[in-house]
Amino acid sequence: MSILAIRSCITVRSAVEREMSDNFTVLRLNTPSSHIDILGSREKLRVKADTLGVNLAPERAVLYQSEAGLFTPRDVELRRRILELYPRDRSTPFPMFFQDEPEFKVAPEVT
Repeated sequence: MSILAIRSCITVRSAVEREMSDNFTVLRLNTPSSHIDILGSREKLRVKADTLGVNLAPERAVLYQSEAGLFTPRDVELRRRILELYPRDRSTPFPMFFQDEPEFKVAPEVT
């Protein structure tokens, strides 16, 4: 990976981190595994709403719930933003690893 590509990943990650931190909890996960990774290309972000969390890397986003439950309005907003950043209609060299999203229910808004 070139230095230019690494800088581009860092710039995008910083922009996503700033935007997400307005409404969600954002943590940096540093997991270098080689000399190139130490330069910042493999740093990940963990973004959490109420019951929904997301691990973000340049190549993928993994949405999860620690315990199954109803999505809150903040969870739905986080899911929407992630699907904008990582569109599911991109071609992939390994389509057999794509997993369909399970159904989820949204908690009613409290007024």
